[in-house]
Amino acid sequence: MKFLRSWKTRLLLFLAVVGPGFITANVDNDAGGILAYSQAGAQFGYSLLWTMLPMTIALIVVQEMSARMGAVTGKGLSDLIREEYGFRTTFIIMVLLVFTNFANVVAEFAGVAGATELFGVSRYISVPISAVLVWFLVVKGNYKSVEKIFLIASFFYIAYIIAGVLSRPDWHDAVINTLKLPPPRQFKNSDYLYMSVGIIGATIAPWMQFYLQSSIVEKGVTVRQYAASRIDVIFGSIFTDIVAWFIVVACAATLYVSGYRDVKSAADAAQALKPLAGQYAFILFAAGLFNASIFAASILPISTAYTVCEGLGFESGIDKKFSEAPVFYWLYTILLASGAAVILLPNVPLVKVAVLSQVLNGVLLPFVLIFMLLLVNKAELMGVHVNSRLFNVIALATTIIMIVLTVAMLVTSSKSS
Repeated sequence: MKFLRSWKTRLLLFLAVVGPGFITANVDNDAGGILAYSQAGAQFGYSLLWTMLPMTIALIVVQEMSARMGAVTGKGLSDLIREEYGFRTTFIIMVLLVFTNFANVVAEFAGVAGATELFGVSRYISVPISAVLVWFLVVKGNYKSVEKIFLIASFFYIAYIIAGVLSRPDWHDAVINTLKLPPPRQFKNSDYLYMSVGIIGATIAPWMQFYLQSSIVEKGVTVRQYAASRIDVIFGSIFTDIVAWFIVVACAATLYVSGYRDVKSAADAAQALKPLAGQYAFILFAAGLFNASIFAASILPISTAYTVCEGLGFESGIDKKFSEAPVFYWLYTILLASGAAVILLPNVPLVKVAVLSQVLNGVLLPFVLIFMLLLVNKAELMGVHVNSRLFNVIALATTIIMIVLTVAMLVTSSKSS
């Protein structure tokens, strides 16, 4: 009985803090991420699957650092950077994040448009309605109600796992390519490097760290509750990368094998699956795309509003009323409305914007990680909760690898041009 009571207590504690880690990780499988994973599978088959295992380990470590800083300090990442390194540094990071996140918001509404058009609904109807619904959800809701809706949306990503199975991939090749590095010649290919940076940026995006830490603070997670919150982070990171793996596998098994190497939109990937993997795979992929797009369109502007308001010292938080945090809600509204408006303009290169946003995530990531490493190792901030040596090695290795990949991508791109 004592054993059962202990497990019941642990389960209740986990359910009390579950949310921020799982939601943040899953939002990263947004329209831009789906496009990046789809293009990776269509263009290079299974050969980019090797990135998944190290990315999952890195994602767990980075997300855990962010959540731990929120629980220990009770402050968001922007707040800590401003207090420790000054306004100028914070402002530069904010500008870069706002630029990158706006491209991500545009990509989300591109996903909404693409998914609904597959079912015969015009973007001129679906995008404005979606933007208004998302706005009401966040502005008129409170943190607990919004979080419950986001958690439900997270589990809809199982659709991609089912779609991957229905695509009948070569499981042996998929597993082998997951466990081994590609031949060295691949790293001399500028397109391969560009896509490598893109899918890493799609998996470990800078905005995630700001949003997760702010969510931990707003949820009120403390050091005492943090053991359960860590499970939330680990579970979310593993689940989201399993979903990403299946998206790459599904497109490798169908699009790459059939010679369809250029995915012009995430909706293209869904449509192309129809004759190759069947009607059910198509419906699941398209429905998953809509869910992912509307889900991320809710979160990304919130993340940006958190970052800017914390950095500038304004009130922020979903639990606050519009009158209590006007800058937070106005910034959220402007980002949401302008992101939706861009999709309604003619001749916007949506695919280039979407993939570029993921590559920008990858390029910006090392700068954010450097500040996180500096902060999480400050004993005066973190006390006994500073990073372990293992976490420092993994986070530092991730930072160095991203810098090397970015430099290599720029060098090979300049040579090929």
